[in-house]
Amino acid sequence: MTQAPETIHVESARVKCDGASDIRARDGFQSAALGHPRVWLEIDEKGYVDCGYCDRRFVLKGGPAHDVTGAPIPDGAA
Repeated sequence: MTQAPETIHVESARVKCDGASDIRARDGFQSAALGHPRVWLEIDEKGYVDCGYCDRRFVLKGGPAHDVTGAPIPDGAA
């Protein structure tokens, strides 16, 4: 099993990803060379969704892929 490069815990089943969310903007603009096109992703019954561009994993807090300690459950274990 390969680990997702980054796991983000979210409170909404609908999330956006542009691959550069954590990169600070300068004067309100981000470089087009950073990140990827913005995509909207929907977390399904598994409780998580992976971005097809940057492989970030978005885990729904309290969902089936989130255990009681707050750590994401690995693929195949749920």
